[in-house]
Amino acid sequence: MGSLSIWHWIVVIAVVLLLFGRGKISELMGDVAQGIKAFKKGMSEDEVAKTDAKPDAMKVIDNDNAATAMKARSETEKRVEGSAV
Repeated sequence: MGSLSIWHWIVVIAVVLLLFGRGKISELMGDVAQGIKAFKKGMSEDEVAKTDAKPDAMKVIDNDNAATAMKARSETEKRVEGSAV
């Protein structure tokens, strides 16, 4: 009783065909095919864009600015902690 027999599947397919009709199912399959084609086209355009793009020059991180920002933050925290007491 746990599995569906071939007769169950035939009845299910018949009900689906009666509800949606042959035309509606074929339209749905056509829409799915167009969606897949558009997806493939978009993916291929992305690949072309990636190969055309040139890599940027290496970026340099200025450590002096980071140290200054950390020092200013610690001074601000000290002032806030001192005024709370």
